[in-house]
Amino acid sequence: MRGSIAGIVAYPVTPFGADGGKVDETVLRGLVDRLVDAGVDAVAPLGSTGEAAYLDDQEWAAVASICIEQVDGRVPTVIGVSELTTAGTIARARLAERLGATALMMLPVAYWRLTEEELRRHFTAVAGSVALPIMAYNNPGTSGIDMPPEFLVELVGAVDNITMVKESSGDIARMRRLAEHGVPFFNGSSRLALQAFDAGAVGWCTAAACLVPEQIVEVWRLLSSSETDSATKLFERLEPLLVAMSRGGLPRTVKAGLNSLGIQVGDPRPPLLPVDEDTHRAIAELITAAVDGHRA
Repeated sequence: MRGSIAGIVAYPVTPFGADGGKVDETVLRGLVDRLVDAGVDAVAPLGSTGEAAYLDDQEWAAVASICIEQVDGRVPTVIGVSELTTAGTIARARLAERLGATALMMLPVAYWRLTEEELRRHFTAVAGSVALPIMAYNNPGTSGIDMPPEFLVELVGAVDNITMVKESSGDIARMRRLAEHGVPFFNGSSRLALQAFDAGAVGWCTAAACLVPEQIVEVWRLLSSSETDSATKLFERLEPLLVAMSRGGLPRTVKAGLNSLGIQVGDPRPPLLPVDEDTHRAIAELITAAVDGHRA
C-alpha cells in the first residue's frame, strides 16, 4: 500500500469555547472549511498544533470525527494518533480508520527514552492493526525521540503501510538521505520549505496555513510549477511570520493569530499559556504584512 498524499498538509488548531473547556465544534468546522476552500492538499487534525496531547479520549474522538465529517472527502484527512502507549495508539488508529480517515500520522511519545527496537515494535504493531497508510513523524525537539533517516528508511521498507515520513528535525541532509532512498517525505520545518523542496520533499506539513492559507498554497503551487523566483519572493514575505510562529510555539501563536483575525478559537489549554499582548500584536501585524504584500 502506498499513500498518494502530497503538497500542503494543513494542521488546524483545536478551538475551545470561552470557558476554556469544551471543544467548539462550530468554529472547528469553519477552520476546516477555510483550509479546504483555500486549496490545501490535505487536512491533518490532532497534531501538536491541535493540542492532541492535552485532549482526553472523548475530546480526541470528537475532533477526529468532526474534521473527517467536515472535510467530507474533498481532500485527504490525516489523523494524528500519537499516544503514550502502544495499546492507546492502536485504539486511536482503529477509531480513525472506522471514522473514515485517509491516513494516519504517528509521532513516538514516551516518558522513557525508547530504543530503536522498542520504536520498531511500536510502529509495527500499530501499522499491523490498521490498513491505512501511516506517516512516521520525526520531531526530536517535541518528542525527545530522534529517529535517524537510516531507521526511517528501514521502517518504510519493512512495513507495508508505513509509506511516508514527516521530517521536522530541521536537518536538510537527513531529508536528502530519505530522498536518496526513495522515501516520500514531508517538510515539517516551515523556515526550510524552499530547501526541503529542493531536497526532494513531496509536501509541506504546516500550521501556517491556518493564518495565511492562500499564500501557503501559492508558494507550493509556484514551486511545483518551477516558478522558483516567484516562490522565493513570496516565501520571503511569509518568513518573518513563520519564524515568529516557531519561536513562540505553534498552539500559542496560531491561536493568537486566528483570534486577531476574528476567528475565536480561544486560548491554548493549560499548562500552555496565551502569548503576551506584545507578541499578539506582532503576530497580527505579520499576518497583515504577509497578506497585503501578496495582494500587492
